[in-house]
Amino acid sequence: MKYINNNFFVEKVSSKRLAKLFDTPLYCYSYEILKKNINNFKLNFSKLNPLICFAIKSNSNLSIIKEIKKLGLGADVVSKGELIQAMRAGINPKKIVFSGVGKTYSELKYAIDKKILLINSESKSEVIEIEKIAKSRKKIVDIGVRLNPNTDAKTLKKISTGKKGDKFGVNEKTFIELVNYIKKSKYINLRCLSVHIGSQIFENKPYEKMLKVIDRLISKIKFKFDFIDLGGGIGISYKSDNRKFNYTNYQKSIIRILGKYNSKIIFEPGRSIVGNTGVLISKIIYIKENQSKNFIILDAGMNDLMRPALYGAKHRIIPLNKKKNKISNKTYEFVGPICESTDKFLSIKKFQKLKEKDLIIICDVGAYGSSLSSNYNLRSKPAEILIKGPKIIIAKKRQRLKDII
Repeated sequence: MKYINNNFFVEKVSSKRLAKLFDTPLYCYSYEILKKNINNFKLNFSKLNPLICFAIKSNSNLSIIKEIKKLGLGADVVSKGELIQAMRAGINPKKIVFSGVGKTYSELKYAIDKKILLINSESKSEVIEIEKIAKSRKKIVDIGVRLNPNTDAKTLKKISTGKKGDKFGVNEKTFIELVNYIKKSKYINLRCLSVHIGSQIFENKPYEKMLKVIDRLISKIKFKFDFIDLGGGIGISYKSDNRKFNYTNYQKSIIRILGKYNSKIIFEPGRSIVGNTGVLISKIIYIKENQSKNFIILDAGMNDLMRPALYGAKHRIIPLNKKKNKISNKTYEFVGPICESTDKFLSIKKFQKLKEKDLIIICDVGAYGSSLSSNYNLRSKPAEILIKGPKIIIAKKRQRLKDII
C-alpha cells in the first residue's frame, strides 16, 4: 500500500476508485501483504517447523481464510461458527485447534465429530464434559490442557490473558491433577500443553518467562507431550515508528528451553498475519469547529472499528489524496456518527487541510476490525474487498438495512 501520484493505492488499485465502486465505509485488504506476512512468519520460525494455526477471531472473512489456507496455515478457532468457517475455507480438520474457556456441549460434540486435531480444554469441568461425549460416541478424543503460567505479558491489561487473575487456563496444581486424571481415562488422550499469555507483545522476556514455567512443569510431571501450543500474541506497530518483534530471539529461546522435549510447536498468530493487510476508507460527513474543540465527523464509527473505543487503540489516519503545503494548524478529533462519547478514533494536530466529502484512510485494521464490528445504532456493516494485484475480489458485500431490520 502506497501513494502513487499523491493518491493512495491498495496494490495496483486506486482507493478512490474503490470508494466510488463500493461506497464507504469500506474495508480493503492486500493479498501481497498477507502473503508476505505468512512467508515471513514461516521463515522466522523455520528451525522449529511449527504448525501455524491462524486465529480466526482476528479476521473471520471467508475469502481471507481461503487465501491463508492456500498459503499452508491451519486454524485456531474459539466457537462452532469459527470452526465451520475454517472448514468452509478448506482447512484440514487435522490442522485445527479449538480453544476458548466456554465451549458448549454442542460445540464440543461438533468438534469431536469433525475429528479436529485438538480441543484445548481450560477447566476440569470441560475435560469431564469432553470425556462424557467421547464415551457416548465410543471415541478416543485428543485434547490439550491450557496452563495459566501466571506470566505478565507486559501489554494492555484488557488483552493480557496469562496472569493468575485472568479467566484463561488452569494453574499448575490443577494442571497436574488433570494430567493424572486423563492418564486413567479410556476416552481422552492428552497430547498437548497449551498457553497464551496475551496480545500485542513486543518483548521476548515475557515469552522466556512463560517458556521456563512450561519447562519446569514438564520436568516435574515427566509427561511426553506431542504438541506444545505457545499461542499467539506477537505485536505489530500501529504507529509510523515501525517497531518490530524480535523473532530470532524468541526462536532461540524456544529451542534452548523446550528443544529437549521434541514436541511439535504450535503457534496461533492473528494480528501478526493480518493486522497491517487492511485499511478502512471513510468519508468526511461534516467538519464541526468549536471554540474548545474541532471535530471531523466520519461515516465510519465504532460499530465499524471497535478497537479505539474498546481498548483506547490508536490507528494512524492519513488522507486519501495527499496535498503538499496544505497543512492546518488546528487540532481535529476524528470521530464517528454513533451516539456514544467513546466513538472517536484520533486527535491530530497539523493534519492536511480537509473539507466535507473528502476521503481518509484508517490504517492497519486487518485484525479485530471487521470481526469486532456490529450493527449498533442499526447501522449496516461495511463491504470488504480483497485486492490481488489488479484484481478486485468482493470478500463480503455491504449489509443491506433490510437484512438487519
